[in-house]
Parts: sequence; C-alpha cells; structure tokens
Amino acid sequence: MTSMFSTRTTLIIILTAFCCVSSFSQSMDSLRMEIGNILSTRNATVGVSIMGMKGGDTLSFNGNTHVPMQSVFKFHIALAVLEQVDKGRFSLDQYVSITKDDLQPDYYSPIRDSFPDGTSMPLSKLLEYTVCMSDNVGCDVLLKLIGGPGEVEKYLHKKGFKDVSIKHNEAIMQSNWSNQYENWTTANCANQLLWKYYKNKKKLLSKKSYAFLWNLMKATSTGPMRLKGELPENIIVAHKTGTSGKNESGKIAAVNDIGIVFLPNGNYYFISIFVSDSMHSYEENEKIIADVSKAVYDFFAR
Repeated sequence: MTSMFSTRTTLIIILTAFCCVSSFSQSMDSLRMEIGNILSTRNATVGVSIMGMKGGDTLSFNGNTHVPMQSVFKFHIALAVLEQVDKGRFSLDQYVSITKDDLQPDYYSPIRDSFPDGTSMPLSKLLEYTVCMSDNVGCDVLLKLIGGPGEVEKYLHKKGFKDVSIKHNEAIMQSNWSNQYENWTTANCANQLLWKYYKNKKKLLSKKSYAFLWNLMKATSTGPMRLKGELPENIIVAHKTGTSGKNESGKIAAVNDIGIVFLPNGNYYFISIFVSDSMHSYEENEKIIADVSKAVYDFFAR
C-alpha cells in the first residue's frame, strides 16, 4: 500500500514537473515568435540577447553577429577604469584635468558645454558624465588616462570576453564612417558582460566599485524611449545606450541599448539590443528596441 502510494506520488511529481517545463517551453516559443514578428519587417540587422536572473531563460536573435557598439563601449571603459581603481592605481576622489584641447567642438559633450575653457573634476564625476550622460569628451579623457582603447580590449579579453573589439576612441571613431565597425561586440557577449559584472561571483569589482558602477547605470539619462520606452514608469533599468550618425545614403549604423531590468517582485533580467545598419529613422529604431523590451518585460513579469 505504501509502495503504491509512493509510486503514485512520484508519478504526480514527475508529471507536474513535465507540465511546468512544457508550459515554460511553450511560453519561450511564444516570446520568440512575438520578437520574430517585431523584427520580421525591419530593414536593419537587429541583435537581441535575453537572459533571466539565474542565467537561464536565454533567447537570442543574431546573438553572435558583430555589431558596432558606439557609446555602449563607455560601459566597458568604466569597467577597465574601476579595475585600476580597485588595484590602487587611481582613486575615485582624485582630480582629473580636462584641458581646452580635450574639448572637441563637434562632440556631444555636456562637459564642454558646462566648462568651455576646460576644468578639473574628480574621477567619480568624470565617470558619471561618461556613463550616465554618454559624454564623448569624458570618454576620451578616461581612455587617455588608462592608456588607450587597446588597454580596455586587453582587459576584457583577459577576463574571458573575446567577442568584443575596442580599437578607437571617440575622436578616431567619429573621423571616418567605417571606423565605428572596428569597435564591435555581439549581443550575447554584451549580455554576458552585464551578467558577470552584476552577479560579481568572481569578485570582478570591489564592493565600493560595484555599488558605484550600478548606481551610475541606473542613473543613465540617455535613450529614455529605448529599453524603458514602453515599460511602467516605476521600473528601474540599469543601462547604457549607443547611437551613431547617419551616412549619405540614409543608413544609421547603430541605435543600441543594453541593461538590466528590475521587476517589482524583486526579480530581474538582462537584455541587450543592437539595431545596426538601419534604413529607418532614429525614432523607428528606438521603437524596435522599445517593442522588443516590452515583449520581454511582459514575459518575465507574468
């Protein structure tokens, strides 16, 4: 009698688990189909990578395609700088000089707008300008401080992130249309970067640098109509955007956003979207990101 009861209980547990897995699989298939429909009529290459908080629930479209990062690479630069802070080479409190020669006239730069004759500011403030406001002057000053783009690439490769190339600073990247394609990553690599540095299981960042970085990412003010565009207003997103110019044929090389979306129930997920070589308007490209982001949010918030 006991044996029969035990067998039935085991069978029920197995069937229940099977039904849950089957239901989850169908939901993922439904999400894949929904995102596929969003992307199907777009005249652009769109790289998408999605990962749940436990490292499962993964889904990607063109996830291993090389895509230009544009200012997304400022997140990567911040990681390399904070590595040097943790090693004691720099301090977040130390002042960094920004000369008039650093203030490129054609850059997007709140620093230049606020300090047209140059200035000096704490490294923490320089990182804030660069990450939160995507300041291009701040970006190149940081790169000069740590030894150039190659040092950032070397650091990331050493940490195991091979699908990323950082060859140029903003000045070089913006001087020729093709240069931006040499600062590339993949959607899957970008998501892995977010995952590993947020989980921080291998102590990639000290507690102080970790808290500082993710507070910056949560305070990002650029791209409000991208990952956050169609989400409820109270949803916190720690993210970094990237945007290119438009060439003579009307092509936009990059409209990007990568980040972590924090749900009201305490869960979160990682999402990286790169819209590349698009013939759509900036607004339409942002709508692609927002539509995909909303579909993913609805899946995880259900």
